[in-house]
Amino acid sequence: MTTTYRTLIDAQQLQALMREGAPLVVLDASFDLADPDAGERSYREQHLPGAHHVHLERDLSAPKTGTNGRHPLPARETFAALAGRLCIDATTQVVVYDRQGAMYAARVWWMLRWLGHPAVAVLDGGLAAWQAAGGSLTGDVPPLCTDSAPYLPRRSAAKAIDAGLLARLLGRHPLIDARAPERFRGEVEPIDAQAGHIPGARNRFYKDNLTPDGLFKSAQTLRAEFTPLLAGAPPAQVVHQCGSGVAACHNLLAMEHAGLAGSALYPGSWSEWSADPARPVARH
Repeated sequence: MTTTYRTLIDAQQLQALMREGAPLVVLDASFDLADPDAGERSYREQHLPGAHHVHLERDLSAPKTGTNGRHPLPARETFAALAGRLCIDATTQVVVYDRQGAMYAARVWWMLRWLGHPAVAVLDGGLAAWQAAGGSLTGDVPPLCTDSAPYLPRRSAAKAIDAGLLARLLGRHPLIDARAPERFRGEVEPIDAQAGHIPGARNRFYKDNLTPDGLFKSAQTLRAEFTPLLAGAPPAQVVHQCGSGVAACHNLLAMEHAGLAGSALYPGSWSEWSADPARPVARH
C-alpha cells in the first residue's frame, strides 16, 4: 500500500512515488513578493517533471479590497474549481514545493487541507533538495485537466478565523506571528499600513523552522521549540498569523509535523488588522 504523506516528503520518497506511478500531482508554488512574475518565469525555465505552477496572487488569493489583507483567501468553491483543473481528486497525493524555503508551498499545503484534502505534503528542501538528490528538471508544461469537474470539498482539516473572532480571543488564546523579528517589534514596516504587531502575539520567525541547509528541523526539535510558545495551552487553541496569511502557514506546517496539531490561521493577518486604525497595535 502506498504511504500517504500529510506534512513533509523528502526527495527520495517523491522519486519513489513517481516510479510507482501512484496518483500524484506535483505543484510548483514559487513566488517573489518583490517581483510577482518571477516564480512563474523560474517555473517555465525549469521545474520538476509533471509539475503545474500555482501563482500566489492569481490562484491562491481573492481580490483585495484595501481592508481584507494583501492575500485574502479565495472562496472554497473557487479554489475547488482550480484543484479540479490541476487534476486533483480524492485519490491524489499532492506534493508542493518552491524555491523560497517552503513559505509559498506551505500556503498551498494549508489551502488543500482547508478544502478537505489531507493527502498533501511539502517537498522538504524544495527544488534544491530535489536537484541534490539527482532529480531531473524540465521546461515542459503539462496540460491542465480542463474537462475535469471541480474538486468536491470535504470536511476541512484546517481552521481559519476572522478578525472579529481574533479580537475576542486576544489574551485568552496563544497568537503566533511568523514575521521577521524587526517587523514584529515595529522597527520597520516595508509593506503594510502600520508598524507593530497584534497585542499579545508571540514571535516565531518562520525561517527558524529550517536548518542552515534549508530542510525542516526534526519533529522533536520543532516540538521543543514551539511548546514554550503555547504557554500551556493545547495546540487547538493556537492562532497563527504573519503579514498576509502566507508565512504563517509555514509555522502551521511545522507544528503539524511536530505532532502539535489543530491550530488555526488568521488569513487576513497583520495586513488586514493594521488597515483598520481602530484596532489595537503593540510595538516593542
